[in-house]
Amino acid sequence: QVQLGESGGGLVQPGGSLRLSCAASGSIFSISTMGWYRQSPGAQRELVAVISSGGNTVYADSVKGRFTISRDNAKNTAYLQMNSLKPEDTAVYYCKAGRGSSWYWGQGTEVTVSS
Repeated sequence: QVQLGESGGGLVQPGGSLRLSCAASGSIFSISTMGWYRQSPGAQRELVAVISSGGNTVYADSVKGRFTISRDNAKNTAYLQMNSLKPEDTAVYYCKAGRGSSWYWGQGTEVTVSS
C-alpha cells in the first residue's frame, strides 16, 4: 500500500501563487507516475499535470505556462507550483501515484482563488 499526503492548499487572490506538495509513504518502492488532478463542485475530476519517474511531464491545456509539476525521488514527494492563479482554478486538488498495476489517491487539498 502507498499512502499519499497532500499539503499547501489555501485561499489566494487572483494572480497569486501556491505550491502543493504530495508526500508518499508506505510501500514506495517503484512508484512510477505521479500526478495532480482537481475537482470542482458539480464537475468531474480532471487531470492537471503528471510526471513520470524519469521526469517527463504532461499538462492540461488550461494550466500550461502557469503550473509546473516536479518531483524529488529521494524524498518521494511531488510538487505542483501554481502561478497566475485564476478563480476557475478553485477546486480540491488530489495527488495520484502509480505502483505496478495499482493506483493510489490522496485525500485532497482545497485551493480557493478569490478576491
